[in-house]
Amino acid sequence: MAAKLTTQALNRKPGDRDIWLTDPSPKGKGLLQARITTTGKKGFYFRYTNSNGGRQRLPLGSYDPDGISGLTLKQAREKAGTLSQLYQSGILDIKEHLEEQERIALAERKAEEAKLEAERIEAEQLSKRLTVRQLFDKWRQSQLINRKDGGAYVLRMFTKDVFPAIGHMYADEIKKGHIAEIVDSILARGANRVAKMVFSDMRQMFKWALYRDWIEYDPTAAIKKSDIGKKDTERERVLTEDEIVTLAEKIPEARLLPTTEAAIWIPLATCCRIGELLKARWEHIDLDKREWFIPAENSKNGVALTINLSDFAVKQFQTVYSMHHYSQWLYPNRKDTDHVCTKTITKQLSDRQRSEAMTNRSSRTDTLTLPGGYWSPHDLRRTAATLLAMMGVSPIVIERCLNHVEQNKMQRVYQRYSYQSEMNDAWKRLGSRLEALKSGKKVAKVTPLKRKA
Repeated sequence: MAAKLTTQALNRKPGDRDIWLTDPSPKGKGLLQARITTTGKKGFYFRYTNSNGGRQRLPLGSYDPDGISGLTLKQAREKAGTLSQLYQSGILDIKEHLEEQERIALAERKAEEAKLEAERIEAEQLSKRLTVRQLFDKWRQSQLINRKDGGAYVLRMFTKDVFPAIGHMYADEIKKGHIAEIVDSILARGANRVAKMVFSDMRQMFKWALYRDWIEYDPTAAIKKSDIGKKDTERERVLTEDEIVTLAEKIPEARLLPTTEAAIWIPLATCCRIGELLKARWEHIDLDKREWFIPAENSKNGVALTINLSDFAVKQFQTVYSMHHYSQWLYPNRKDTDHVCTKTITKQLSDRQRSEAMTNRSSRTDTLTLPGGYWSPHDLRRTAATLLAMMGVSPIVIERCLNHVEQNKMQRVYQRYSYQSEMNDAWKRLGSRLEALKSGKKVAKVTPLKRKA
């Protein structure tokens, strides 16, 4: 039996069967109902039709006129009103929705509890002394992770030179002498640049720790970076045209992969950096348009560049494509999950200029040694710029081909001419000259025209 839901009706005596009381409500919004059982128990329900067309009753709570151990009629109507709004918003399966919300709330509570517990444990750990290795791990997770390689290079340097010496020691025990010993041991093997880099990274790490009160003072503070080793010298190695001819003759003996050989000729033909080539993806190469787009994220200075490819350069890219067309990268790693390490080509060329082979490295030693001495992939970029100058190409066009940023701020702001046509011509002439040198042909020297005042 059913009747209208009122306070007076709720106070009636139970009958020989359940009594249902219904609150009047506009159609389609759900109904508030109350049930008086034969034993006298009284409770509220929200009645609605679910998405399958089935009638549902959702328990809201027991009835208590004082609102202490249950709901008053007013409170029940407010609760039903909230559910009615959900129902009208399109949530027809209210029971399932509320259960899902409860699960989400429970998960959030557990996550918050776990977070608080983790913070408590971390605070407890941070209150203890840290070894240099523990300090490094925290520094890496906080700071080095933001570097392009995630701090992998710094980790390798510290693993080799820092951790063996002081990794087990407490960070607050490290003194100036410990730092000096590490730097001196690196300098002793002639690695001047590495010594400066390791010192610079140690300084950053200890300053970071000092800021967090994990150490009382910075042990690197009293040492000047400029006092470490000799002053860095600027490399000036440029391959002569005769050396380029010799290089072309020596390459077959070196037994390089065709893609590695291409990585020699492409920097010479485009003035690119070896890292820009090894990070390149096929989506940036258009052999039909004869263009290579280097995005800003692949460029050392963060400036994008479009290179117009000569016939010579196109041949090299076609060689790479014939072997790596299956990948999105021109030079994929073994698992095809990323490009190869940017030092890969440098190591391969360096191995073939050694007098003795290194363990697990190429045995084709001394096969790429040239009269002018050791050369690296970056020297090829410098050589390309020098060849352009020898052919009379304007210095400003050469700088644009190298993707150098104009240092003069006024010129950078007001001189907006792209020099694209001149750059395209320069790359074309460079390709023709390299084609001749690679084939062993003698190339006539070019004398730049003198400009009138």
